[in-house]
Amino acid sequence: MISGEEKAWEMILDLDPVDVCRRANVTYNRDTTSYLLKSFGFEFSISPRGREIKNLSEKGKILATRLAYVFNHSVLSYLLNAKEIPLSGRLVKPNNIKGGEFFFQGSHMLPLDKVAEKYGNDKEGFITRGKELSGRLLGYGDASLELLPLPRLPVTLILWLTDEEFPARLDILFDSTCEIQVPLDILWSIAMMSILSLL
Repeated sequence: MISGEEKAWEMILDLDPVDVCRRANVTYNRDTTSYLLKSFGFEFSISPRGREIKNLSEKGKILATRLAYVFNHSVLSYLLNAKEIPLSGRLVKPNNIKGGEFFFQGSHMLPLDKVAEKYGNDKEGFITRGKELSGRLLGYGDASLELLPLPRLPVTLILWLTDEEFPARLDILFDSTCEIQVPLDILWSIAMMSILSLL
């Protein structure tokens, strides 16, 4: 029986690299027959023939090792599904995406509370870690970042610091075009790797 990942590799091998590059905003090296993709500012080589995703910078190692279980699946699905459309600039919460309650149930619960706990009294630490992930500072909450786990799929993280009335909180939002780019389970994987990269 062919696994989902094996099937994805086979399908990518059959795609026109010019079309993939245009849709997914990646580049292609004809000599090595591999795609070059940036995730959180780190470069990765994706070889459909070798069925291998390699980090090209030491700092990207966390994605290729500790987070490979969400990263690899996300990258393959993205190369297959990405659309050449502009971002809307309209942010949506996961629970406002069709089927998005999935992000907050049982074993699929996103560990937003762990990030809030870690940075609830450390705004500078949150910003520093965000910059290490090539994040762009935004003006929401007490601190906020736009991360780019995949070229057409930005993730916005908003930190609310601990105060006398409320515990710290972290919100996650996507551009409203996210549903057009990849399936819901891949959005969950992208959210998960964005959050875990901060821990």
